[in-house]
Amino acid sequence: MDYGKPERADALGAQYVAGTLRGAARRRFEALLPGHPALREAVKAWSDRLMPLTAVVEPQQPPDSVWQAIERRLFPADAAQAPQPWWRRLAPWRALSAAGAVATVALAVLLALPAATPPPVIVVLQGTGGPAQGVNTFVASVSGDGRSLVTRALLPVDLQADRALELWSVPPEGAPRSLGLIRADGATVVPRGRLPDTLLKGGTSALAVSLEPPGGSPTGAPTGPVLYAGRLQL
Repeated sequence: MDYGKPERADALGAQYVAGTLRGAARRRFEALLPGHPALREAVKAWSDRLMPLTAVVEPQQPPDSVWQAIERRLFPADAAQAPQPWWRRLAPWRALSAAGAVATVALAVLLALPAATPPPVIVVLQGTGGPAQGVNTFVASVSGDGRSLVTRALLPVDLQADRALELWSVPPEGAPRSLGLIRADGATVVPRGRLPDTLLKGGTSALAVSLEPPGGSPTGAPTGPVLYAGRLQL
């Protein structure tokens, strides 16, 4: 296989960064990276494109039980004594090397934290071949719990003033459901109330973007051409 072809390297780089390249195929791709500059460049380009999507992920505050579990693992002998801030009991450990201390805490955090939140699902919405969208691509990031969705056009879409882009959730059966208008440039955060509860539970098989009037489809279904579409791979 000729990995020097730009279109092939770009497609593999997109799948690798998005996480849709899995199993043996992913391991083989990683083994090929050191010897193929085109693949490394594709991975870097897609990383630069997709990383801004993480800026909208809200930070999460771990519950008190996490810190209590860390203390119990680090200082089991003190568990029955009077409560004391865990950082004050670190003095006897200061003589340890920094690497050893970091490894201990990291292991305790891994043991104490609840099951990790599922990673986000990345959907690449490719142009469907119509003349309106050119060669552009949209990327959608769905949080692992299905409660937030962000879209971004990798290049600005040139739209007429009387046209807008509307995002749709396409179920395995039945009519598409509107997720609202999205920007033709930059990122759009889809309001939580617009997302179906079954988005990541088999209720959506694909996402699509159609060309609509400024206020969106007047009928509740796509009225203009579908410019971009991508399958939701879980």
